[in-house]
Amino acid sequence: MTTDRNGENKTCPYPDGHIVHKERLDRPATDVTAYKVTYASKGLLVKGYLLLPKRPYPLPGLLYCRGGIGRVGMVQLPRMTALAKLGYIVFAPFYRGNDGGWGKDEFGGEDRHDVFSAVALLHSLDETTGDPVSLIGFSRGAIMALLAARECSGIGPIVVWSGVSDLRLTYEERVDLRRMLKRVVGHPRKDAEKYKERSPVEWATHISHPILIIHGTEDDHVSPEHARRLARALEAAGKKYTLMLMQGLQHRFSQAEEQRTLREIHDWIRTHLKNGSQQ
Repeated sequence: MTTDRNGENKTCPYPDGHIVHKERLDRPATDVTAYKVTYASKGLLVKGYLLLPKRPYPLPGLLYCRGGIGRVGMVQLPRMTALAKLGYIVFAPFYRGNDGGWGKDEFGGEDRHDVFSAVALLHSLDETTGDPVSLIGFSRGAIMALLAARECSGIGPIVVWSGVSDLRLTYEERVDLRRMLKRVVGHPRKDAEKYKERSPVEWATHISHPILIIHGTEDDHVSPEHARRLARALEAAGKKYTLMLMQGLQHRFSQAEEQRTLREIHDWIRTHLKNGSQQ
């Protein structure tokens, strides 16, 4: 339950993942149809993008977990369109509290259910296959994707792209984000458990899906140490992962490098879906 601007309680009566409203957008490409969707998540109405390539259905579902918070790091349609063109039904949640969605973005707190509900949404579509849903977590979205990998069924291979794996490290490295983190999550000493819950390195043993870790060596938003720490944690837990450190690349890749990376992601996902996503 949440409250509206007048302080009145309101709750959404629909089950998690139910599409309440779908607005068709101006076509981002001639061969992709895009919608802005309002869907149900734990009694809240949350927004996201749904993209369907004009190909014979059914197609595998792909869930893209955005980075940032608020308008910073909002989902970009060009990247979603590129993923759809590779042959996926793509859904990208904005997370609660964004773009008019109900509730509050908690940077990996209760808002994780918006990702869990998005998994259910993709599985409910007639256009998707019965295959496990693959996930891409970009930046902060890595926390969201790996939380889903830990807690949801119906999940396939996971891509961690320029991803946060240790939120306490983010607090240490990103002085400019400390005020936001203290407001949204808390202080890493006083609220240590909240940081642990948002740090996949702390619970890598509970992830049972193959992980592809992609990170630029010159990333000054999320340092490559996050990738190394996640790889070490997965290694120690005996989990299956692939680490790709991209020499000289920053947090966001150039257009040419992004297109090449998307193709490599597609090939990796396709291989693991074909072979079975579980270890």
